[in-house]
Amino acid sequence: QVQVLESGGGLVQAGGSLRLSCVVSGSIPTINYKGWYRQAPGKQRELVAEIETAGITNYANSVKGRFTISAANARTMFLQMNSLKPEDTAVYYCKIESGRTEYWGQGTQVTVSS
Repeated sequence: QVQVLESGGGLVQAGGSLRLSCVVSGSIPTINYKGWYRQAPGKQRELVAEIETAGITNYANSVKGRFTISAANARTMFLQMNSLKPEDTAVYYCKIESGRTEYWGQGTQVTVSS
């Protein structure tokens, strides 16, 4: 059984930083995609940052220059979030893909106070 577990969320003041982690466990042949998504109350889930197969990274315009996605290995991913803003408040989810199968974590809450 594949499990995706996020950690590192919390409460931080505007301008502060947080580092989210995502760890994948279980039997999974390959991981061809890793990404971070977020969902704020009353809003749709949106892409924050992703790493594609070739190592290409993409970011939402709203986080460019502030957030950095990285991977320690195939099963561990991070999201370094700097200069946080109140509008970054959301539940942050880790998503991976193996072939055409998607796996999501349960999410970690990030709250940025003004």
